[in-house]
Amino acid sequence: MSSTTKIALTNVRVFNGQKILDPTTIVIDGEIIGSDPIGAVEQDCEGAILLPGLIDAHIHLSGIEDLKNMSVYGITTALDMATWPLELLTSLRNQKGMTDIRSSGLSATGPGSTHSHMLPEECAIKTVDEAKLFIAKRVAEGSDYIKIVCDKPGPDQEVVNTLTSEAQHRGKLVIAHAATVAPFEMAQIAKVDMITHIPIDNVLPKESVDRMVADKCISIPTLAMMEGIAKRHPHARYECARDSVTAVYQAGVPVLAGTDANSAKQAPFNVPHGESLHHELELLVEAGLSNLDALKAATSLPAQYFGLSDRGVIEPGRRADLVLIAGDPLQDIRATRLLKRIWCAGIEVKPI
Repeated sequence: MSSTTKIALTNVRVFNGQKILDPTTIVIDGEIIGSDPIGAVEQDCEGAILLPGLIDAHIHLSGIEDLKNMSVYGITTALDMATWPLELLTSLRNQKGMTDIRSSGLSATGPGSTHSHMLPEECAIKTVDEAKLFIAKRVAEGSDYIKIVCDKPGPDQEVVNTLTSEAQHRGKLVIAHAATVAPFEMAQIAKVDMITHIPIDNVLPKESVDRMVADKCISIPTLAMMEGIAKRHPHARYECARDSVTAVYQAGVPVLAGTDANSAKQAPFNVPHGESLHHELELLVEAGLSNLDALKAATSLPAQYFGLSDRGVIEPGRRADLVLIAGDPLQDIRATRLLKRIWCAGIEVKPI
């Protein structure tokens, strides 16, 4: 891990969010992308391609090793969907030269949910009043957004509605976990902002797809996790998840790349931190996303929809979260794995 020095990356081909540009110069000036190469140390990139730092839109954290594993694979930002206790989460925020974290803190669910045995007791919400208190606590703790686990059995519709409306009233995005069709519909009735996972029991009905479009709901399908679950559970069908992604994407629903990376003993499948985001991009392309839209799903789109206006694209003034690769992912999405150099807010990290 090297310290920040003003450097000029010359002869570098930049992915600008739409295409790969002709060779140019990009300045890394401390933590940000600069505009003035004067005084910078020039480093010839020999025509390699520069991507914005990758963003994993669904992870969980157990410790600092998770940050290290993501950093060396070019994941410069990760959106945590439940890590506790608060002291652990706080200790993992703002780690220099590592993946930058945003988090929901604790996630809400209901009694009997498959997640209720994994979460602290206060997360099993039974009443509207408990729902209001839960949101107030998460906001006070500094949660960046709110995560609700919609399960059946689990929280009832009134509780999910209240959690959603309370959070949105306080200016927080609401992300719902929904891995089968019935919880997916519950999340849609509540009008959550995003739904993470995608049904693995049946293909998402057309009316649900149409409702996502009408409600401007975002999809974070986590195909890497759905694939893992399907390998272990005979009643889970990966093709349902894949075909549901195809349907929402073709309908125009924004799709973000998230993996559900975790190292929890109680998880249905341990998706590895870091490498799995590259696999997720490959699965999204197999489900019908263009290579361009898969790249955007891990760069500009999560930055846009999670309000991270300082990252996701390569422009002067943005965070110097950058990934230099040896191939063209618009031609072959697997090229994101060809890591040459990585910077987390201007601090260089040696790739895996």
